[in-house]
Amino acid sequence: MAILLLTGAATAAELHVAVAANFLAPLQQLALVYQSASGHKLLPSAGATGQLYAQIRQGAPFDVFLSADRERPQQLEAEGVAVAGSRFTYATGRLALWSPKAGALGSDGAAFLKGGSYRFLAIANPKTAPYGLAAQQVLQKLQLWDSLNEQKKLVTGESIAQTRQFADTGNADAAFVAVSQIIGADGRLSGSSWLPPADLYEPIDQDAVLLARSTEQAAARDFLRWLRTDAAALKIIRAAGYAVQP
Repeated sequence: MAILLLTGAATAAELHVAVAANFLAPLQQLALVYQSASGHKLLPSAGATGQLYAQIRQGAPFDVFLSADRERPQQLEAEGVAVAGSRFTYATGRLALWSPKAGALGSDGAAFLKGGSYRFLAIANPKTAPYGLAAQQVLQKLQLWDSLNEQKKLVTGESIAQTRQFADTGNADAAFVAVSQIIGADGRLSGSSWLPPADLYEPIDQDAVLLARSTEQAAARDFLRWLRTDAAALKIIRAAGYAVQP
């Protein structure tokens, strides 16, 4: 395992990280490796990107924001709430239609959606969760968005984590989730899944940014540098189902 020699922070720090719900599990793995490498501890707070963005603008004491989109970190930079020039794309996510029941979606997820033989389909709130917006784009491209709303077949989660819970508990027959939520240590996807073609939704580029209100600026910069460049960190991110920009 490659260990990055960190500079700029003489003592161990606790970093409060606002993290999009889809990236919570990978961040928890990263936190263990990072603490071993640096001595710094990560304290994640997960939620929908839009909700975290609102909390940050209202003064929540986070040091770093790991968003599920590019827009909110850009807005925070423009508003002076994030440090200009600190933003970068740490991962690109993939959307999946998923059911915990093997074979539930059949061999063609698009055909499953168009067939309409389900009671409820779960998506994250498109206004606050980028994966929910991607799900909306898929349904619009398949010309299903309006009809599913009219039939009241869509149930909306506050975050991508709650959206998966709807399918887990049987309150929805299937859910649009992040691949990172359903990938196992062996790289296989659980249950029954369909990965919509990339041309059905806009790329889910997830940006990280340093927050201007942070009281641990040196340690936060070190963490972001480590997240962007360390071989062990990049391996964990890729194993969780994300693409990483070179």
